[in-house]
Amino acid sequence: MLINLTELFAREGKRKEYTPELECRQFQIPGSFCQVEDQKPVTLYIQNMGDRKLELKGEAKFSLLIPCDRCLKSVKYPFHLVFERELDLNLTAEERIAALEEQPYLQGYNLDVDQLVRDELLLNLPMKVLCAEDCKGICNRCGANLNYETCGCDRSSPDPRMSVIQDIFKQFKEV
Repeated sequence: MLINLTELFAREGKRKEYTPELECRQFQIPGSFCQVEDQKPVTLYIQNMGDRKLELKGEAKFSLLIPCDRCLKSVKYPFHLVFERELDLNLTAEERIAALEEQPYLQGYNLDVDQLVRDELLLNLPMKVLCAEDCKGICNRCGANLNYETCGCDRSSPDPRMSVIQDIFKQFKEV
């Protein structure tokens, strides 16, 4: 959702509260697309600080269905994002890039709420998501979910240093 910020420039110190809904129903995170669930409206407080500078404070609450890192089962992971930014509309796009303060959620005088939340989400993603601490994962040979079934695959992994000797044995193996 886009919020037009021009009405805040009427006078210095003007403050406005916005509660837009997230329009995005899924987020792309590294490796997959995750469905959004249990979302509440995003709360934003934006205040004119003068000289075309705005102070933005906000929070977003929602859950994502993220695949387990071991077995790929969907895990409902809650997020409570709290963020605070200063938006300087005097800077050009080149100046923002040079100052390492890129703001892809700001397009002219419009604030893209979905992009703002996505940027915060990427900063707050967990390193590893597991469906359970003792998740066994999937078999790397047959793909069976080892939490629910067992497979008969050979799990012994030979020492790679012994591969030369194994090749010699295979040459002299009688048929």
